[in-house]
Amino acid sequence: MIYDVNHRTVYRYSSPVVQSQHIVHMSPRAVPRQRIKGHTLVIEPAPTIRTERTDYFGNRVVMFDIEQDHKELIVQARSTISVTPAGPIDLAASAPWEEVVHRIADPKAHTDVEVGCYSCASRNTRPTRDIAAYARQSFPPGRPVLSGAWSLIERIYSEFTFDSTATDVSTPVTQVLKQRRGVCQDFSHLALACLRSLRLSARYVSGYILTHPPPGMPRLAGADASHAWISIWSPEFGWVDFDPTNGLIPKDEHITIAYGRDYDDVSPISGILLGGNEHAVVVGVDVVPIS
Repeated sequence: MIYDVNHRTVYRYSSPVVQSQHIVHMSPRAVPRQRIKGHTLVIEPAPTIRTERTDYFGNRVVMFDIEQDHKELIVQARSTISVTPAGPIDLAASAPWEEVVHRIADPKAHTDVEVGCYSCASRNTRPTRDIAAYARQSFPPGRPVLSGAWSLIERIYSEFTFDSTATDVSTPVTQVLKQRRGVCQDFSHLALACLRSLRLSARYVSGYILTHPPPGMPRLAGADASHAWISIWSPEFGWVDFDPTNGLIPKDEHITIAYGRDYDDVSPISGILLGGNEHAVVVGVDVVPIS
């Protein structure tokens, strides 16, 4: 599948912003099964300083500084991306989860340091006893690690309700577990906290997903949204994606933008402002298949 993706974010401020500095994670990653055929990032007003770099996690990051008064900031990312579906994976053929934990922790195993860093808790994925107990239900002794991960994903999908009004970006994962409601970010954080409570390696994936309008209804411009899911590591298959919000293993309708420990590492736009007072944000996303 080839997609055109348009992600437009508009900030409107009640008083002028004198100066602002921002970090943007909107550049898609060139990962296995994904080719970047084109990408542009337009910023208005034009930044005084704009630089690009690769962050610790391998994501392309744009940093910019606006040094003129403005009451509106527009950041618009346009990308054309080719996605190839993954081949079938025999989840039961993965190693027992205890062996994977041992391999991650064993320096003699020479496991990539990147794998180890994703086994540690982050600010948004700190496990508790309740979270660990919830995770253990999917990981009895000797269970293949990917079979256990799939069980966990299916349980979150069936036991939790998608509710965009139940949480915000500051809602702790403990509250998500208690109220059994949230959005893709919350379900991904919960899954990561569960897996990391067992010392397994799993990472947060930010991106987009192709949405389908109801039968007989047209696609609505700007009605798509950013999405989040997780990826868990096994020695046999490397990183394998799971989507707890939709209860599935991504194929060719998920578009990857960035990897991190949690949302904080890969938020689309973050920054600091001098001035501005109150502000409103309008976000529009379109994911359009073109072939």
